[in-house]
Order: sequence, then C-alpha cells, then structure tokens
Amino acid sequence: MYKTSMAMLRFAAGLFVLFGFSTSALAQATPLDKAYTFLDTMMDRYQQGAALRLVQSFVPTPTFDDGDVSYTYDDDVMIIALLQRGTKDDKKRATILGESLLYAQSHDPLADGRIRNAYHADPFLKHDGSVNIASNGSDNGNIAWTGMALMQLYHATRNTAYLTAAESIANFVQANAYDTRGAGGYTGGFTPNQTKILWKSTEHNLDLYALFSTLARTTHSANWKADAKHALKFIKAMWNDDGGYYYIGTGEDGKTINAGDPTPEDVQTWSFLSTRLAANQGSIDWALANVSATSGDFQGLSFAVNDRSGVWFEGTAHAAAALLARNLSGDADIAAQLLSDVEIGQVSAPNADGNGIDAASKDGLKTDESGDAYYAALHIGATGWYCIAKQAGNPFALIAHRK
Repeated sequence: MYKTSMAMLRFAAGLFVLFGFSTSALAQATPLDKAYTFLDTMMDRYQQGAALRLVQSFVPTPTFDDGDVSYTYDDDVMIIALLQRGTKDDKKRATILGESLLYAQSHDPLADGRIRNAYHADPFLKHDGSVNIASNGSDNGNIAWTGMALMQLYHATRNTAYLTAAESIANFVQANAYDTRGAGGYTGGFTPNQTKILWKSTEHNLDLYALFSTLARTTHSANWKADAKHALKFIKAMWNDDGGYYYIGTGEDGKTINAGDPTPEDVQTWSFLSTRLAANQGSIDWALANVSATSGDFQGLSFAVNDRSGVWFEGTAHAAAALLARNLSGDADIAAQLLSDVEIGQVSAPNADGNGIDAASKDGLKTDESGDAYYAALHIGATGWYCIAKQAGNPFALIAHRK
C-alpha cells in the first residue's frame, strides 16, 4: 500500500511538471499573500473589473455590523498597500480606487476640493451619477490621507490628475484650517453639519505635514514647504519632554493642550514615520511600554492607555512599521515579533478567515471615553497596514517604484 501511494504521488508530481507547474506551486500561500487576497476579495464584493468603486471597510459580524460603509481613510491605506507590493494587478486596482476618489472629489455637492469621511460601497454611485455619501464630515486627517494616497498614485503613474487632486485637497485645508492660535498648525476640519472644527489634532497635523512635504518635494513650491513647516511647529509643541511622548492635541481654544485625554498609539508611531525627528523617536518606545496589550493568546498594542484589555491589530502594525523605519539595534527583531502577533490574529482572532486581519482581538476595545470602540471584525484598514509593515513600507514617504 505504501509503495502504491508513493508511486501515485510521483505520478502526480510528474503531471505538475508536464503541465508547466512545479511542486512549489503546492506550497501554502504566505500570510502576506493571504492578506492581499482578502483586500482583492473585498474590493470585488459589489463591483468587479474597471467599475468605479470604494471598498467596504468591515466584514459584518453577529455583534458588529457597519453595513456597506467605506471609510475613506481605509481606502487610502489600501491604495498605498497595493502600490507597496506593486504587481500589475495591484497597480490596476489602486488606480481604480484612485479614479473613484477623483470622481468623489469632482462630484462633491460643495465642489471645493474636499473629500468626505465615508461613502457607501453598495452602491458607490447612485443611478443619477451622484456619489453615495455615508458621512458628510471631512476630518483633515482623513482627507490628508487621501492626498497622500493620490500623491503615491501620481508617482507610480505620472498621471497629473492625481497631483492636481492632491493639491486641491491641500488648498482646501489651507483655506479652511490654517490656524495662528497657540503653536499654529491646522484645525480639525468640518463636522457632518459643516460646522468648522476648532480643536487641533497632533495626528491630523502629522498627516498634513506628510502631504505638504510630499507636495513641496514634487512641485518645488516654497508655499507647500512653508505649510509643512507650519504643521511641524504645532507637532513639536505637542511633545511632552518629561514623559517622552506626544499629547493628542488641543481643545477648541487652539491653545490648551489636552493633557488629560487618553494618549493614542498612532500619534506615537506615526510621528516618526511622518517627521523622522530623531530627538523625539523615543515616542515609539513609549508606545511599546505603555500601550502594550495582552488579550488571551494575542499580544501587541492597544489603541490608547485608557483600555489595554485587547490588541488593536492595526496599531500593532503601525509600531512594526515605525520600528523598521527607525532601524536601531533590536528594532527589526521587535518588529518581526509584532508582525508575528498580527499573523496569529490573522488565523485565530474571533472572526478570522485566515486571510484578512480583524480590527481588534475583542469587541468593544475603547478608543476614548465617548464610547467609540473597535470590534473583532475583519478590516481592510488593519489588513492594509499589515501589508505595508510586512514589506517595511512607510505610507508617509513616497514608495520607490521600479522602472
């Protein structure tokens, strides 16, 4: 029986060679390959081919159902993740998403260069051709990420429509959010009822600094360079030298630092990815020490110091990317462990499918005291960040594309 089975296996292997396959084709796909499979599947959930569309952010679960909402930030992360790997199909998909964002911007009811926080994925476009908006707000962090994604697309394709759209976003921010109170910087954007947000976010300014800096390097414009400097001044003012971390931002007066608010992980790791300020690179270590979390079999980082009862898989990937960018002694080993932690979640988190990454290791992981939280639902944003970090990418810097 053993000899017969071995003969059959050799015969099967011969067929693979005969028909142009090798036995290596039978090897299991890597976690990275599987993550991209999830992103592709989500993108094709409602429309396929060249159809304009954005991607539903979360896969509904019995305890969390956000419907077909596509958060623009998640689409932006996905574009950058696709360009990070950069296969022919990846670039095609990234371009479709980019064209969809261009359409959303050019068909916005207010026609002033803005992008909205969220759209519906099913359908993205209504029967009359208008965009199906899910959230009327325009947070400056979200639209800065759209600008960053469009700049990545411009450098990958040299299609000037992406550069023009990114400049329109930057001009919108400059016209509506430039602030001279306190340490300057930029205010938060617009609420869903179009009220101007007066508080200032460190994270938003990190995003805007990256956008303005990329525009300055691309266009050689002194104006964009000055705008980046204006955002950086605010970022530096949010540094807590005694604590070794960044404050979250200011109150509505634009001056008073929100020192008592929960300190989020993303500000501590994105700060280095965006600014590369060596003097403040210890914020990464602060996050590893103060926002680390263990939840059952899962380890990594949580969202903020106020709730460390679960792992935020996206934030864990943030930290891995920041460590790989900093690249001090031991950083690569810590990053590898963090990415391994995410991969454990990929196969065994509460709603894992073996491909995508859950947003969190548990339901109800708090982001602040308002009740906002992450859930154990498959998430394109968390999956995109894993893809970027696994390839030592930095979404705040332009990807070096092969000629």
